Amino acid sequence: MVERQDEAVGRLTGLREAIEQGRTALGIELGSTRIKACLVGPDNAPLASGSHDWENQLVDGTWTYSLDAVWSGLQESVAALLADVERQYGVRLTAVGAIGVSAMMHGYLAFDEADELLVPFRTWRNTTTEQASTELSGLFGHNIPLRWSVAHLYQAILSAEPHVPQVRHITTLAGYVHWRLTGQQVLGVGDASGMFPIDPVTKDYDRQMLAQFDEVVADRGPGRGIADLLPRALPAGADAGALTEEGAALLDPTGTLRPGIPLCPPEGDAGTGMVATNSVAPRTGNVSAGTSIFAMVVLEKALERVHPELDLVTTPAGDLVAMVHCNNGASELGAWAEMFGQFATALGQPAGPDAVFGALLRSALDGDADGGGLLAYNYLSGEPITGLEAGRPLFTRTPDSRLTLANFARTQIYSAFGTLSLGMRVLAEEQVELDAMFAHGGMFRTEGVAQRLLAAALGAPVAVGRTAGEGGAWGIAVLAAYRASARGAAAPEQDLGAYLGAEVFADAALDVVEPDADDVAGFSAFLERYSAGLAIEHAAVAALRTRDTTQENDR
Repeated sequence: MVERQDEAVGRLTGLREAIEQGRTALGIELGSTRIKACLVGPDNAPLASGSHDWENQLVDGTWTYSLDAVWSGLQESVAALLADVERQYGVRLTAVGAIGVSAMMHGYLAFDEADELLVPFRTWRNTTTEQASTELSGLFGHNIPLRWSVAHLYQAILSAEPHVPQVRHITTLAGYVHWRLTGQQVLGVGDASGMFPIDPVTKDYDRQMLAQFDEVVADRGPGRGIADLLPRALPAGADAGALTEEGAALLDPTGTLRPGIPLCPPEGDAGTGMVATNSVAPRTGNVSAGTSIFAMVVLEKALERVHPELDLVTTPAGDLVAMVHCNNGASELGAWAEMFGQFATALGQPAGPDAVFGALLRSALDGDADGGGLLAYNYLSGEPITGLEAGRPLFTRTPDSRLTLANFARTQIYSAFGTLSLGMRVLAEEQVELDAMFAHGGMFRTEGVAQRLLAAALGAPVAVGRTAGEGGAWGIAVLAAYRASARGAAAPEQDLGAYLGAEVFADAALDVVEPDADDVAGFSAFLERYSAGLAIEHAAVAALRTRDTTQENDR
């Protein structure tokens, strides 16, 4: 007993010294429903965290977040982290080895000569860029999804929006925050690959496509080449500037965090998901489940042809990745869990959100393999893979189906994986092979449920690590630590894959679940029902208008 106490005291003393000496890294991720800050120690294990909940808003038909909400949320998350450090370790966090910023990819933040925002932030969730997406995909011979930044810019040009001539630079949410913290208009190459196509050889924007774009918009664009509008793309580990006095005050108005801290290149949530699951090498992949859900598969070679279901993006190191992105993930499941929590309260048995969510998920394991004939769609917004320009969450069934809590829960989880499974089948047709598929995100905190059903949906083993619930905030903290390992040099000595293998995941414990034959057959039956029932979803979109119909009427 005494030895254990001495060991615990020794560990606490060591961590306190690491914090005081700045041998830590801070990661901040702006997710779609939560802003989270995560501090890691010398071994890359999480030491402390802080968070702030927020939600996007549908304003005049546009899904957006205000920039004021960005900064108030960041400050609250950092303040909560600083308090957590002081509570756990009894010291103030004044400096860290490096900071990293991550956020939702894609979207459109456009600024003028005076660095003023020209139009409200247009997030990845907006689907009003169909004409631009179609024309650019044909021009480039490269799939340009609706949510990509270049699609938003080109759609603004096609629509002759009055702000276009004033555009002087565009960026993503992570790029914007990083710019305000450091003064540097740069972007990690993984996030940049969701703005404009990247050449996997140069690991920079594709020069031929840049020229093609400029030629097409020559007489109607912003008046300068698109290369001048985009942030500079940087690989993981590169020098991306340092925290300025103005940036430190934005991040922490109390003045506890000092300026001068180096920052790693800002990355998108897809890139941090790859890092958080050690899936940056060819033949590895990961699934990230949150408000949206997407799979990232690192390719050995380019695909044979263009697929509208697949994005071609890159890892944070610039290697080619096929991305199956679905706009709708776990939000509808969370909404049902919230309602069941309200019901429990009405019965006089209140329970916390995590307890309710966990109980709902665990009940799914007792359901019929195919969900008992029930059918659900989790479409809160449009879903390009299945051809939906808008979404209507719905639940339906036939009279002979088996309506039980277990079947309902299983059907809702299946629904979250339905569109993803359709997209992954396209990769299978391209004969893309995977050695490992990792999963992370809040759905996987409830052990053994979403993981097992995802294995059925993919027909492949799914691995979950102990950091599965930490998500992108931990992933960007690791990228910050990777930058700090360069010790002031232009780049770290190890490449990113080697660093992750040696310094982060060498002793990582993984729980691997093989697909169960009955679950696979059950999900296949559900997916057949799901595909056939898409006509119901289309009819619901046509018949039911939202309170704010501007976005739909503009299409």
